[in-house]
Amino acid sequence: MFLNCHTYYSMRYGTFSEVELLQLAKENQVTRLALTDINNTSAGLNFVRKSTEYDITPVLGIDFRNGVDPCFVGIAQNNEGYLELNDYLSEHLHQGKSFLKSAPEFQNAYVVYPFEKVIQEQRKSFADYEFIGISINDLRRLPFSGLLKFKDKLVVQQPVTFRNKRDFNAHRLLRAIDNNTLLSKLSTMEQASEDEKMFPIENLAAAFSEHPFILENTERLLNSCSIHFDFSTGRKPQNLQFYNTNGEEDEAMLKKLCQEGLPYRYPEGGDAVIARLKKELELIIKMGFVSYFLINWDIVSYARKQKFFYVGRGSGANSIVAYLLRITDVDPMELDLYFERFINLYRANPPDFDIDFSHRDRPIMTQYIFDRFKNVALLGTYVTFKWRGMVRELGKVFGLPKEEIDMLCDGDFQASRLDKVSILVVKYTKLLQGMPNYLSIHAGGILITEKPLHWFSATNMPPKGFPTTQYDMVIAEDVGLYKFDILGQRGLSKIKETLDILEHDRPEEFAKFDIHDIKAFKKDSVINNLVKTAQCMGCFYVESPAMRMLLKKLEVDTYLGLVAASSIIRPGVAKSGMMREYILRHRNKGRAEEKAHPVMLNIMPETYGVMVYQEDVIKVAHHFADLDLGEADVLRRGMSGKFRSREEFQRVEEKFIDNCRKKGYDDTLIFEIWNQVASFAGYAFAKGHSASYAVESYQTLFLRAYYPLEYMVAVLNNGGGFYRPEFYVHEARMLGAKIHPPCVNTSNNGNRILGNNLYLGFGYLRELEDRVSERILKERIINGIFNSLEDFLDRVTLSIEQVSILIRIDAFRFTGTNKHELLWKAHLFLGKTQKIDHPKLFRPDHQDFEIPSLHTTDLEMAFTQLELLGFALCSPFELLIDPPKNTTGSKDLERYLERHIDIYGYLITVKNTKTHKGSPMQFATLLDQQGQVFDTVLFPPIAAKYRFRGKGIYRFYGKVVSEFGFLSIEVIKMRKEDYVQDPRYADMKTSTKVFEAKKSASADSVSE
Repeated sequence: MFLNCHTYYSMRYGTFSEVELLQLAKENQVTRLALTDINNTSAGLNFVRKSTEYDITPVLGIDFRNGVDPCFVGIAQNNEGYLELNDYLSEHLHQGKSFLKSAPEFQNAYVVYPFEKVIQEQRKSFADYEFIGISINDLRRLPFSGLLKFKDKLVVQQPVTFRNKRDFNAHRLLRAIDNNTLLSKLSTMEQASEDEKMFPIENLAAAFSEHPFILENTERLLNSCSIHFDFSTGRKPQNLQFYNTNGEEDEAMLKKLCQEGLPYRYPEGGDAVIARLKKELELIIKMGFVSYFLINWDIVSYARKQKFFYVGRGSGANSIVAYLLRITDVDPMELDLYFERFINLYRANPPDFDIDFSHRDRPIMTQYIFDRFKNVALLGTYVTFKWRGMVRELGKVFGLPKEEIDMLCDGDFQASRLDKVSILVVKYTKLLQGMPNYLSIHAGGILITEKPLHWFSATNMPPKGFPTTQYDMVIAEDVGLYKFDILGQRGLSKIKETLDILEHDRPEEFAKFDIHDIKAFKKDSVINNLVKTAQCMGCFYVESPAMRMLLKKLEVDTYLGLVAASSIIRPGVAKSGMMREYILRHRNKGRAEEKAHPVMLNIMPETYGVMVYQEDVIKVAHHFADLDLGEADVLRRGMSGKFRSREEFQRVEEKFIDNCRKKGYDDTLIFEIWNQVASFAGYAFAKGHSASYAVESYQTLFLRAYYPLEYMVAVLNNGGGFYRPEFYVHEARMLGAKIHPPCVNTSNNGNRILGNNLYLGFGYLRELEDRVSERILKERIINGIFNSLEDFLDRVTLSIEQVSILIRIDAFRFTGTNKHELLWKAHLFLGKTQKIDHPKLFRPDHQDFEIPSLHTTDLEMAFTQLELLGFALCSPFELLIDPPKNTTGSKDLERYLERHIDIYGYLITVKNTKTHKGSPMQFATLLDQQGQVFDTVLFPPIAAKYRFRGKGIYRFYGKVVSEFGFLSIEVIKMRKEDYVQDPRYADMKTSTKVFEAKKSASADSVSE
């Protein structure tokens, strides 16, 4: 009987979920109702999916409104009608159009006009599919409205937006947030009526007892509606069914492409390869996933034609078919990848391919997919209200001062000491937290469907310009829609830009190698030595302090070792304590025989009986606990946030434990293994995923090994990596580059390498406007380099503030004139010229000004670089007031093993963490005076006593320790060293004396 029900997907209007709506209906003996969110269909699929659990027949529709002003409610008679409604809503959402007062002529949908709108618009006639909605409130006015003559057109329209007074209050708060106004100033026109509630059916019938025909009309309308989506376990995928015109063509094409790929991937052939290929093809065809593979092949084939760089990863890397189609560069035969993790007969969903492109190429690839296929959309995701954001919004709505809002945001309060308003803010923040705030876009998911996209929901049109579904990936999978992941990754941008630099500057070198020749890279001793010594700055996934530490502890010098390391470092393995156990077993092969359970060692011999990969969850569940593959996969999926049914996961967990007990394992062992499984918590990688990461790591390591300067420039030009840009500049210097500040004649917006000269880009100058650098580059390309400051100022229009930045960073050093003199010249030149925003037609005659002789010190230049670039190009140790008392560095750690050391370090990064007991501790990575890296650890007592106070140089006193061969310093005490005063704002003579004395002392200590 309820034709107009709202959930919290009626954004910033509704107050409860679609599941809570079904619960509410069941409590009120309602067996059939329509979900009609305002201009939104996000809840529709899950509403239908969950309705069977509540014995409710679902009906879907849309409440079409301009803002909060209702126009009409559309109710789908069937799936075709739902498609019509979604088409109509999407058209208006995409184009930002207002809805008309009258609905279009729907073929398979009903239209219900609110009573009030019919009166206002004096509507006199109604089509067969059009009705008049009467709420309980409207019954008083109905006899006087003249609408009783439309007896067959009157239906119950009792909106459902609230369950209780608390919901209504929450609704008012949401409306105030949406209107950015104080609650006290919220217009009643922006709110729903408090009586928009669901009543028990008998109460509703009693309210309409004088007009029973209205109830009959409503029941007849609802009974004529039927909506169906298949959520069964055996459902068919709803993705594009055929890549070609039919299944036979698709199968033939897939087999042909695999045969064509065999000589490239496996030139030596082999029976095992053919057998694996046959097995996979049979299962792919049986499961109906052929088109899925061919679509992915189409995408990467186009990318290769465009010379775009990409990496295929995810569980899809477990497949030899994917390897032959060049979707991935991971050889599943080499790694013995577990195919059943990828596809098995118990899974309805197709394989998971994540294809990473350079972040610059990804938009082009996305556009290609939308152009190439018919029914394409980006996958939506909802951004929900979080605690801090909700507190801020509600604080503003209630008119709280900023200080009180900040206090509540930080959680730094005692509930008993809060005033009434603050208590309300906290109360309703807890209520609204987790509700959807707005629709966003999934990180990389794209849907390519057989049916029209609007068969499932309406679509939005975000600023990116691609239609986006109003549901997320979980419900998409539930209904049989599986995403193609097209992701952007800066690591690939670094590889691509390095190749571009080499192709342009060193074509003979570029022609010597194939960046996809991973087999050659794996055998390269130079690359493997970089891994073993952890010389991986700038390299994908292996440059962080934690990874560097792990590589040294494991003494990794092979591709297979790196694959394992890529997964071992993940939180799931580390949290279970098995990362340390893996290292112990790796370094002492006999330990695995002693410590590992024979079954576990037999299941996972290559990882010494330690669970490292997601596949290991399946293996352990299947072989150790005798779960079938379907149940084992439920267990694996249950570890991740993607999984929906916690009840199903709980059942599998209980069966895991029961089966193990039946096999005679004692509870100590059972729960030890279960805790290892549970600790993965969705953080462990699939082995194919780790292998894909390791492939990309090897590609970046190859470029770093043989083309280090070009690679470091590419790293810098693509957002750096784990560290700040200055450390990649430092690394380039250590690798032989001569670093130059920006120059108007040589620099680009990004960094540039010429031989071994690295010119920093204009992009590092924080205060330089983008349009200024664009003008400089455009003028230089068209009319050549600049001959002097005056020549530059004649040809490039810019303000004195902007030219001052360039002069201060020494971008005119080619003139041979001191920058102070240049600043005077610029002020005099621009001061005499009226500013214009276009180039001069004729160059004016310039007056020669007599400027006194001026000079600049190195110290002054260093502080200017600190200000403008964020870092100085000289050694930071040269800026200390007191020169270091020693030259101890990383090279000396082994000599000081188990002894105390006094060492200076320039801070690179600090990791704040906690012990198992929750006590704060820190790990810090620093550069020594020779530019080498060393690591320190501050255990809780020291971390509580000493604090890192930002960038700068610290002096440490501590004990050198070794863990599995990795040397670090357990800090006993430390202090931050002071820089000299900035000479630009201090006594120049004093600062210069300090600087020169320090340089002299430093030189003496080196010579000694």
